[in-house]
Amino acid sequence: MRLEIPILSGRIVRLEPLDESHREPLRLAAEDERIWKLTLTRGDGAGFNQWFDTAQADILAGHRVPFVVRQLNDGQLIGSTSYLDIFLRHKRIEIGSTWYHPDSWGTAINPECKLLLLAHAFEILGVNRVALQTDALNLRSQNAIAKLGATREGVLRSHMISQGGRVRDTVMFGIVREQWALVKMGLEARIRG
Repeated sequence: MRLEIPILSGRIVRLEPLDESHREPLRLAAEDERIWKLTLTRGDGAGFNQWFDTAQADILAGHRVPFVVRQLNDGQLIGSTSYLDIFLRHKRIEIGSTWYHPDSWGTAINPECKLLLLAHAFEILGVNRVALQTDALNLRSQNAIAKLGATREGVLRSHMISQGGRVRDTVMFGIVREQWALVKMGLEARIRG
């Protein structure tokens, strides 16, 4: 199913649906190799065009809704995040393929991005469940997802093939409708600082 999403704006970031005009400004944000160490594919250097072209192909196939993350204070693109695994018939969606320039790590940017995406998913799309997943080796990402208020649900063993052919175990997290109000309050408090 193809999902049309408007621009989602917060206090510090705006999420804009990815399009070709974002390619070169986003390439600058993707240059730091630390971003890509535990991702499925590399998006820095020569791998950026493949990452970008795959994201665009996923849009056309209806598999993904990727966004660019724009800082409102200076207009710079600092990363990307996506809706994935879109099954509105079953009222579920995933948020993932998220990366930010390291200057953004540990700031209010990720909580605000997730607040915008989760609010749209639960309050506009009417989903019952939002999934988030990460590499079992990516402890920084696991901690960030747990800090959002998501529940760790388990590990899918030998779930994906990562860079260099490594067989990846995936840690699954979820937020369900009954948790949303509490998760929302926690995210809003984090953004207010």
